[in-house]
Amino acid sequence: MDLHASYPALSDVKARARRRIPHFVWEYLDSATGNERTLARNREALDRVLFEPAVLQGPVAPDLSCRLMGRDYALPIGISPVGMSGLIWPDAERLLARYAADMGMPYGLSTVASQTPEYVGPCAGDQGWFQLYPPGEPDIRDDMLRRAKDAGFHTLILTVDVPGPSRRERQTRGGLVQPPVLRGKMIAQAAMCPAWSLGTLRHGMPRLRFIDSYMKPGGLLPSNAHAGYLLRTSPDWAYLQGLREAWDGPLVVKGILRAEDAAKMAGFGVDAVWVSNHAGRQFDAAPATIEALPKVRAETDLPVIFDSGIEGGLDVMRALAMGADFVMLGRAWHYGLAAFGAKGLPHVAEIFEKDLIANMQQIGAQCLADLRGRAFV
Repeated sequence: MDLHASYPALSDVKARARRRIPHFVWEYLDSATGNERTLARNREALDRVLFEPAVLQGPVAPDLSCRLMGRDYALPIGISPVGMSGLIWPDAERLLARYAADMGMPYGLSTVASQTPEYVGPCAGDQGWFQLYPPGEPDIRDDMLRRAKDAGFHTLILTVDVPGPSRRERQTRGGLVQPPVLRGKMIAQAAMCPAWSLGTLRHGMPRLRFIDSYMKPGGLLPSNAHAGYLLRTSPDWAYLQGLREAWDGPLVVKGILRAEDAAKMAGFGVDAVWVSNHAGRQFDAAPATIEALPKVRAETDLPVIFDSGIEGGLDVMRALAMGADFVMLGRAWHYGLAAFGAKGLPHVAEIFEKDLIANMQQIGAQCLADLRGRAFV
């Protein structure tokens, strides 16, 4: 079956994904917080970024390869850490990690994944990045770092844009709790999605296995205030300095929207900054990431990673043109898994690759470096 014939765009994959997973899972994957205006702003702001088409350029065969933090990649995209990936599709963390290893692209494992670093790390090969929601206790922090490093994760992501739980009202209305328990209408929803249900029966209901190893058993918690919040702290600059001293590999700080924050990062030994508004899931009054990106780019010489709102290769092109060095995708890969299982991952990658090439050809860009400065708003 040629998936491109029936599902040529990410929107097509997304529509199929919605039909194949229970409603409460969909609400977890696809929702944001508040009235979801930050989610909408991400899309609206990306759509305002335009390019002038070029003519009479002769043949254009774009080279999509890039270099980030001393490593070469065939495509300028990677897999963002997403909490509870295994809820969205059974065994998602390992499926994603294996695909990243096969493709040679970064894979980020979340602190609040449904699997542990020890379980996922061997699948990621040398492409593993570990995302840290900062625990308050130094001993727990150090043990988490040790476990991630021992499992083969070489790059650490410190997420700094979650000072406290966001409300995520749509997700809450979906009925999800932590740890996930099927009850009431959720049972009926699961029964309508046999592939998801059979996979979940085979692998077991997902839970925060890494976090649970540091917690005593307790009752059910709202899905937006899970056990991870009981461990984490809201980090400050001293925390960042201590983390830099404790971790001997590349360190990326995720959740940067202010230029003045980006300007300080090099002085703390940070290796890259990640412009993100948590895809609209954290603060409904945040600016669109593409609006913040040029200001951040102007204040740092560090590599700049970008996420939030990306729905195709054209959006990747927009981000690269506005100052990003690399783009990470979260929801997109999970739409692919939910729609087609493991074979959805290469299909999503091909959608982005084909779309990026097609749009670069329209402006005569032979390589990614040709994009810088070509966009306007």
